[in-house]
Amino acid sequence: MIADILWLIIGLVLILAGANALTDGASSIARRMGISDLVVGLTVVAFGTSAPELVISVLSATAGNAQLAIGNVVGSNIFNILVIIGITAMVRPIVVQRSVMSLEIPMVILSSLVMLALGNSALIDGSGVNQVSRLNGIFLLVFFLLFMRYTFATAKSQETSAPVPDGSQQVKEMPVWRASVYVVAGLAALVWGGDKFVDGASGIASSLGVSDAVIGLTIVAAGTSLPELATSIVAAVKGKSDMAIGNVIGSNIFNILMVLGLSATITPLPFGSIGNLDLFTLLGASVLFYLFGWLFRERTITRAEGAVMAAGYVGYVAVLLSRL
Repeated sequence: MIADILWLIIGLVLILAGANALTDGASSIARRMGISDLVVGLTVVAFGTSAPELVISVLSATAGNAQLAIGNVVGSNIFNILVIIGITAMVRPIVVQRSVMSLEIPMVILSSLVMLALGNSALIDGSGVNQVSRLNGIFLLVFFLLFMRYTFATAKSQETSAPVPDGSQQVKEMPVWRASVYVVAGLAALVWGGDKFVDGASGIASSLGVSDAVIGLTIVAAGTSLPELATSIVAAVKGKSDMAIGNVIGSNIFNILMVLGLSATITPLPFGSIGNLDLFTLLGASVLFYLFGWLFRERTITRAEGAVMAAGYVGYVAVLLSRL
């Protein structure tokens, strides 16, 4: 138990340090290349901080632990929206670009609908088992490639239109080689720190007799999402809300299309005890993300709305624990 607690602390320190280095390095490279912070958040930062989810889910799939693999993806996406966006908005209200409201966030909602459909595949195809089949996994990977094509097309269109940073959005200027070292070192610290955090947290949870499904939906999901949380908060504090929100959107899409797609391609993944409570929570969180960003206060997620999102996650975890 003591060793698990130590790994928990060491992992958290590495995650925070890595998030700071990654944000500085990626921002500097983006500014030099004329690429917007939003696109950097959707690609380099999002995919880098989602590396723990990729590693954990793929390893879980190969080990035959489907509930941990799926629970990690579903739980991480719920955590990303309710906790990361919620806490980030509480630190500093998030102003959302119009294009994000009309394109990227609807894609997050669509990916959540796909998860809901896969989680009820037994009703749809009459197979008797709710699972992500190998064919489903291949389709998810194809859609991921299409999303990447769209993202890089967006980056190309913005190469010559990057905004000049104002006094509240100062980017740490550094040579390209140093910025690259910051990115690589930051990603390495995030991945290794996230892995050690999950090892420690899972060890503690297992000693308390918690099931694999609940571990995947909570402890592992929160642990593998800590890089996104740290990166988004640091980005928000530095006035880079585009990178913060792009990080969450990119990570959620990456988790479902790439992480789940690759894991299911390796071996079919039955949902087991992961059911509609979890899948409807994910869909509801995605819709709430859209509503708070658009309808209630145009394209701004306020501190109060962030608090509501964070409270929603606490309620979800409370329901999970009450069912043990």
